[in-house]
Amino acid sequence: MKEERKPRERFLALDTSTAVLAAALMENETVLSESNSRAERNHAVHVVQALEDLMKEQHIERSEIGGIAVGIGPGSYTGIRIAVTAAKTLAWAWDVPVAAVSSLEALAWGGLGSFKGNKGIEAAATDSGNPAKSEQSKYWVVPLMDARRGQAYTALFEGYDGDKPVHRFEEDGIRLVEPWTQKLAAQYEQTDASDRPAGIIFAGDVSQHEETIEKLRERLSCELVLMPYDMEGRYVGKLGSLKLKAGQHDDVHTLIPNYTQLAEAEANLLRKG
Repeated sequence: MKEERKPRERFLALDTSTAVLAAALMENETVLSESNSRAERNHAVHVVQALEDLMKEQHIERSEIGGIAVGIGPGSYTGIRIAVTAAKTLAWAWDVPVAAVSSLEALAWGGLGSFKGNKGIEAAATDSGNPAKSEQSKYWVVPLMDARRGQAYTALFEGYDGDKPVHRFEEDGIRLVEPWTQKLAAQYEQTDASDRPAGIIFAGDVSQHEETIEKLRERLSCELVLMPYDMEGRYVGKLGSLKLKAGQHDDVHTLIPNYTQLAEAEANLLRKG
């Protein structure tokens, strides 16, 4: 007699917090299909079609979808509203749960995965280094979404490789990049030498803040990495799958985007500037 298997869990994931419309079709934590396209902020026109195209590619019907994961920001004010509205509408229409995930957490996980992937390629190409040791190395990951005027949507995470979720150290927020990097430097200096990361990775919109970030080098004894990186739907999907499989989901009627704001002290500093 064959053992009865649980039905496969298939989920859709989407994020429009940046210039990239990121979408993925997941089966548990495996990516079945993915689409990441720059839509010049015209996400509203393409978001539902992008999801339907992913399902069509894999010959999957709406009835086979067990949930929807959505990046709720922070990020582009208009962008995050588009993704959240689309996810809520589809979840209600298809009678499936919806799970909110942090867009910055997805960006951090993806940035670390991209960095570690490049590291592996470099090690293989030069036939040098110890890949096993590299996988065990701890990194701080700082996702960045440019918010203009010297500001960025950002947070702080810690991780080891791109296969496992990152661990949160600092909450999502919009921050002035100059004092934020100085705070990170102080935090690094105050960390016991045995517990310091092998490197600090800034991932996302790094070119706009390169000059500010580079000032950190003189205060660090570890690697400093500026990693240009675009959002990928697979990491929104991985985060969402973990929540949905654990039975964690949000109320489809009350779910709202993360409209984060500057802390009062930083807002005052910006006004003085």
